[in-house]
Amino acid sequence: MRILYLHGFASGPSSSKARYFRARWEALGAHVEIPDLAAGDFEHLTISGQLAVIDSIRHSEPQVLAGSSMGGYLAALYAARHPEIARLLLLAPAFAFARRWPERLGAAAMERWRATRTIDVFHYAANGTRPLSYRLMEDAAAYEDFPDFRQPALIFHGAQDDVVPPALSQAFAASHPNVTLEIVDSGHELLNVLDEIAPEIDSFLMS
Repeated sequence: MRILYLHGFASGPSSSKARYFRARWEALGAHVEIPDLAAGDFEHLTISGQLAVIDSIRHSEPQVLAGSSMGGYLAALYAARHPEIARLLLLAPAFAFARRWPERLGAAAMERWRATRTIDVFHYAANGTRPLSYRLMEDAAAYEDFPDFRQPALIFHGAQDDVVPPALSQAFAASHPNVTLEIVDSGHELLNVLDEIAPEIDSFLMS
């Protein structure tokens, strides 16, 4: 089995969850790929560019997509456009990606970003701030808040998530019978519950 793991925003292939799941799934015999979704150019990150990265490494056979936060949103977008994908694991998926930025930054900060064309954000993999082009917002506006994929999916979302409201996953699951949603006692990163949820994830992915 081939599993593509898609990291979150301002993260990378060496994130804590990526390393955790790679070790676990490879021990179970899976082939795990974790691409750098920014392709080495975080400043010019776009949704379209990240989907192109996924497409460039995905072979023709059905496979599993797993994603965290923005990576979960990307997995959902990709699966909605590629029905041959077998199943999905989404960890705190960042549904409504474009719409939530103004809610988090505020109107004034969004206008400064649009006017100057760049904003400094903290990049977790680099452990420092990095510039990010406003092109991300312009490109993201072309994509739907809730990708209508029909493959089996398992979603875990933290009840105390203050980055992506769990209500978004609840709304999505309510209209998608192909989705199993579990709200867990955690925040956005889900790091404190990985050992707890991992056996269920393994069973779902490897079935």
